[in-house]
Amino acid sequence: MLKQALAQNGLIAILRGLHPQEAVAVGEVLYAAGFRVIEVPLNSPEPYESIRILRSSLPADCLIGAGTVLTPEQVEQVKAAGGQVIVMPHSDPKVLRAAKAAGLYLSPGVATPTEAFAALAEGADVLKMFPAEQMGPAVVKAWLAVLPTGTILAPVGGITPDNMRAFIDAGVKGFGLGSGLFKPGMTPEQVAANAKAYVAAWKALR
Repeated sequence: MLKQALAQNGLIAILRGLHPQEAVAVGEVLYAAGFRVIEVPLNSPEPYESIRILRSSLPADCLIGAGTVLTPEQVEQVKAAGGQVIVMPHSDPKVLRAAKAAGLYLSPGVATPTEAFAALAEGADVLKMFPAEQMGPAVVKAWLAVLPTGTILAPVGGITPDNMRAFIDAGVKGFGLGSGLFKPGMTPEQVAANAKAYVAAWKALR
């Protein structure tokens, strides 16, 4: 289902700093704009509560996940809150195995081909290419030449509507969007405007 969601819209919303009381309004504008994968990093205020609220308030075709997942214990807490996707800044095998054992989708962070192959061997569904600013489209193209056909690379870090084209031309099928989409303190209207700009750019380039 994660790959299906990204095929419909390859943009992943990363809501770092989201407060539970904002979750419904922000989630609804993102869903209306076309987002089908939403991630709440665990270094946000009360992240498990926000995950619970998003999961209960949004349609079933929108996957809710957690980011910055660092331990197997956090994997279990995410699952208990209704989360469906585990996103990591790294590729700790203990966390990867815990996520797969829990039946959750998995998007670990990778910064080298060695990490990418190791993560795929552990069952990763989508590879989070992080930080994207350091690597760029040329690295994406080189990786995709050697990774298994169908591997989904999702660059995260510094992605804007204006710099997506070069990554898509290199073969990218998705992006993780952080502060360019949502920052703490933004109104739902501001988030909606950002979301629409990203979705418009995505559709124009696909």
